[in-house]
Amino acid sequence: MDFKYSFEKLSDEIKVCVTNEHKFGTDAFLLADFANVRQKDIVCDLGTGCGIIPMILSKIAKPKHIYGVDIQQQAIEQFKIGIEENKQTNITPILADLKDLKEIENGSLDVVTCNPPYKANNAGILSELTAEKIARHEVLCTIYDVCNTASKLLKFGGRICICQRPERLADVITAMKNADLEPKRLRFIAKHSTDAPWLFLIEGKKGSKPFMKVLPTLAVYDDNGKEFSKEMQKIYHWED
Repeated sequence: MDFKYSFEKLSDEIKVCVTNEHKFGTDAFLLADFANVRQKDIVCDLGTGCGIIPMILSKIAKPKHIYGVDIQQQAIEQFKIGIEENKQTNITPILADLKDLKEIENGSLDVVTCNPPYKANNAGILSELTAEKIARHEVLCTIYDVCNTASKLLKFGGRICICQRPERLADVITAMKNADLEPKRLRFIAKHSTDAPWLFLIEGKKGSKPFMKVLPTLAVYDDNGKEFSKEMQKIYHWED
């Protein structure tokens, strides 16, 4: 192993292997909660990084099986270290390009999750680290690639759950509809109840008829702006 890593504890049972290149933030907890995964589900997290979303899902939902896919070898190595550390048996890490994913049978999944690159290619200032470029910019895959792959992997009626920045909402909805993934639920996330949202969570269902429910905005902080809101506390303290 030629990289330095440490473990970030999520609960007494779950530790995530993190490095400067592959770590996690609030988005992962929000997306894992929003996905509403069930015990009988077979799930895949695309662009899994250090495997934070599969780790959370394995704890809060205990699905039948979870795949975590990433194109970066170090990310998958970190993911494997975390799986071994936690002695988890229902998670499979896959090193692959999601645009050419052959390790998972098409039409076999109940849920796909993805925390994709937030910036379109050539948009914004590119970070110096290659890992950060891949995570933040659509240099290796686009939202259209994500949705097309998810559509192939999902069963009829299967769901994809994505988080993205509000300025990309039109792109995400278009990509979903082009891939026969009908947007069904949408929720905006704001730091405070009076702020404009900085993130949204969206669910699409394969082969479904048009009808999208817009949920109340989730405020990360309470009215005083100093502590997590009650809902955010519940999402973050899922180990209690």
